[in-house]
Amino acid sequence: MWKYTVQVTGMMCSMCESHVNDMVRKAFPVRKVTSSRRRNETVILTEQPLDESALRAAVSAAGYDVGEIRKESQGRPPC
Repeated sequence: MWKYTVQVTGMMCSMCESHVNDMVRKAFPVRKVTSSRRRNETVILTEQPLDESALRAAVSAAGYDVGEIRKESQGRPPC
């Protein structure tokens, strides 16, 4: 499992958060996506790694600015 934390600016209300979430869901097979206008970020959980340039393009197409994208492995270490 992968966790992406994406800096997204321009979200002004809960509808903006929903709009970003919907655009990510339409572009990628994700397990979970949440956006926060207060933190200026979108957090995505997915089974497969995402194409970061396509992720930038999807969020930008929704009308928002994309900054840093952080990728973390959420897998459990072997015993």
